[in-house]
Amino acid sequence: CNESLMLEKLPACGKSFEEMMKKVDSEKWCNLTEFITYYDNFTQCTEREANNASCFWPNPLTEGFITGIHKQFFSNCTSEKVHWEDPPDEILVTLILIPVMLTCAMITLVVWCSKRSDTL
Repeated sequence: CNESLMLEKLPACGKSFEEMMKKVDSEKWCNLTEFITYYDNFTQCTEREANNASCFWPNPLTEGFITGIHKQFFSNCTSEKVHWEDPPDEILVTLILIPVMLTCAMITLVVWCSKRSDTL
């Protein structure tokens, strides 16, 4: 693997991707559908350059390069965290009591059936 050749050629992939991303409004950089073709071309370019340098792909060097591109273009694309809230008390009590009541009913039914089978 000729790592120095690969590191020499990878920036051309990044430059090409950067040029393509200029066509996309920066507010749409977090929407993958807006630039998926450009990203695919970028990925294929990094793979091609790694293969031309007789290196496997992905490898730590290409991963580092791709991570740098991600930091440059997608650092503001964090997923929104879901804020979980407890249900209202009425629903919460119902959700707790139903399994408790069903458990008590099943225990009662098992005990009742086991006593009846003794008399038969």
